[in-house]
Amino acid sequence: MTPLFGPEPLRVLVQGVTGNEGTYWTEQMLGYGSRVVAGCTPGKGGQHVGPVPVYSTVLDALDAHAIDVSVIFVPARFAKGAALEAIEAGVPNVVVVAEFVPIHDTMEILATAKRAEARVIGPNCPGIVFPGRDFIGIMPGWSERLFAPGRIGVVSRSGSLGALVNLQLVEAGLGQSAFLGLGGDPMVGTTFVDALAMFEADPGTDAVVLLGEVGGLMEEDAAEAIATTTKPVVSFIAGANAPEGKKMGHAGALVSNGRGTAASKMQSLRAAGAAVAEVPTDIVSLLA
Repeated sequence: MTPLFGPEPLRVLVQGVTGNEGTYWTEQMLGYGSRVVAGCTPGKGGQHVGPVPVYSTVLDALDAHAIDVSVIFVPARFAKGAALEAIEAGVPNVVVVAEFVPIHDTMEILATAKRAEARVIGPNCPGIVFPGRDFIGIMPGWSERLFAPGRIGVVSRSGSLGALVNLQLVEAGLGQSAFLGLGGDPMVGTTFVDALAMFEADPGTDAVVLLGEVGGLMEEDAAEAIATTTKPVVSFIAGANAPEGKKMGHAGALVSNGRGTAASKMQSLRAAGAAVAEVPTDIVSLLA
């Protein structure tokens, strides 16, 4: 599996590159310095989006270019087909941006990725940002208010909460080694445990900010990993006032049977040694 961290921009394939969203975000990624080497849209081979050559299949793109990661800009109903095409062709990392991908489609994507030893980020995610290097997805990596090169790793289920905390970090004179947007669905390809392992292995990361929310057990699972990590972790869990049994925005933010609550997550994280913020504005002071 190709590492995401490193000094050089990743070589990116954009699936759905000729659509409105694919074209717009390809232009933004190129403008920031992301290394978009190819695009793919069925039946559109031979065209170009700016300087990026378009191919009709992922295999055609791989025949012409080395590719580290594919980012998929297609509607949810087509996300499974696009992701499976990329994984089965041999792309080692796949970012699925679309929201409302059916859970059975996600299950098939993740099962296929596991067999192929590929990494999936998402679905329903904003993507990844390496400040000063590149960004892949829909998080505005070019914004100097949100991102600056630094040594704090940020991992979040929510793109909007991640943007808020990144803004506060930059205002405080801190920057990020990387931002990983995992996605808010009940089942996603990359978890907090996976992200913590990546930050633990990254020599450019000194501390980690973990931004969770009610619903699911990813944060409780992360607590077990935090207990063995060598880098300090500061966490915030959104949804402390969420009523049990009610979805709160994200499909994964569903509390039931006393598990997945903000209180249970915060308790688990504190017991593992993480510093837990009561409100997002506490994160910078806890890092200090």
